[in-house]
Amino acid sequence: MSKIITKEDVAHIAELSRLSFSEKELAQFTGELNNILDYIHKLDELDTTDIPPTSHVLDISNVFREDTIHEHLNREDALKNAPEHEHNHFKVPRAVEG
Repeated sequence: MSKIITKEDVAHIAELSRLSFSEKELAQFTGELNNILDYIHKLDELDTTDIPPTSHVLDISNVFREDTIHEHLNREDALKNAPEHEHNHFKVPRAVEG
């Protein structure tokens, strides 16, 4: 038996995510999430006994390039295009409060 996602569940998740939804949107998302769960439960019915687990559906691998040493950009040239810099460092807006 599948768990039903309620409108209250969606509202709670929205609150935790600091999102605000109208009643119409809450109803829409509740229906869409339940449809997704129904589909997942249909997949559970498939017999996967002889199917090996995979990490990716395609047989691909990463292609890495060799690390090569290049001449680096000197600090003065790197800072020339910076909107602001201070003490030989890029100055950026604070990302974390406090």
